[in-house]
Amino acid sequence: MNQSQPNNPLHGITLKAMLEYLVAEYGWERLGKRIPIDSFRHEPSINSSLKFLRKTDWARAKVERLYLDSISYDERHRKHHKDVDERKS
Repeated sequence: MNQSQPNNPLHGITLKAMLEYLVAEYGWERLGKRIPIDSFRHEPSINSSLKFLRKTDWARAKVERLYLDSISYDERHRKHHKDVDERKS
């Protein structure tokens, strides 16, 4: 069952990859402020956070939303800088 999911922006992206991106982007402290769950605030680790997120639908949904918003912002931001850099040339 390897069907294409063109309307699913998260297709093919693992929860671990999303979490690693968010930790690299925000750090544990800022991530814990944005999504207030204990596994982000007290002795955070990828493994403990993944265990919690896999069991807790509302928390996983918040992580997915923040990931999509962050990726969308990065794409818009890069496109803007690319356009500005091209105009300077």
